[in-house]
Amino acid sequence: MSETKPPAKMLLNPSRYNEGVSSSILIVEDEAELAQVLRDYLERAGYVVHSVHDGVSAVSHFQHKPSDLVLLDLNLPGMDGLDVSRQLRRHSDVPIIMVTARVEETDRLVGLEIGADDYIVKPFSPREVVARVRAVLRRAQGKPSAPRVLRAADVEVDLERHRVFIRDREAHLTPTEFSLLAALVEQPGRAFTRLQLLAAAQGEAYEGYERTIDAHIKNLRAKIEPDPKDPSYILTVFGVGYRFTDEN
Repeated sequence: MSETKPPAKMLLNPSRYNEGVSSSILIVEDEAELAQVLRDYLERAGYVVHSVHDGVSAVSHFQHKPSDLVLLDLNLPGMDGLDVSRQLRRHSDVPIIMVTARVEETDRLVGLEIGADDYIVKPFSPREVVARVRAVLRRAQGKPSAPRVLRAADVEVDLERHRVFIRDREAHLTPTEFSLLAALVEQPGRAFTRLQLLAAAQGEAYEGYERTIDAHIKNLRAKIEPDPKDPSYILTVFGVGYRFTDEN
């Protein structure tokens, strides 16, 4: 597939999620009837919705008209959902919710490792999808009550601007990765269990299993650690979970 590479990586714009501004959703689903049902529910919830039915069209549509969230089926003709997610992650930090009929843990973890923010397993209720979309967009908004910047070691997390810096380098994180890192940096030295980190990263919409946090931690380390195989910021607490270093 030939693609036109955007001139720069498209970053999240939290102002798009202010009250009164309709967020746009891209549905990527090859089952036309299901896509229409999801579209109807999301439009009634106040979203601007576009839909495509294959992976190639999804990448092309997003490059020309980026959305605020992508609802992405894994089982697509031609380019499957995992490949679509890889293509989107090359250029954008857009929130991605994967929709899958696959029940194996490894299938879900692969999607999370590629950069998905959440996943929904078929069959599902359309109302559940709307609730998950709202929750992920709230995390993407990341609007605190007052301007705050968290700092620990060489890492700076700007909660108001939704940006992360390691020394002078900016790291581009998904909304879930950002929430997870913020929770760790806010309390350096504290050992978090996987369940506690999932609550911080996924909130009330989370339904799943604790090991999904390992996929997000792997992604975070790849983006912020000088050597992801020998991490110096996000440390493993064996038998418990993870902690952010308390060394300055």
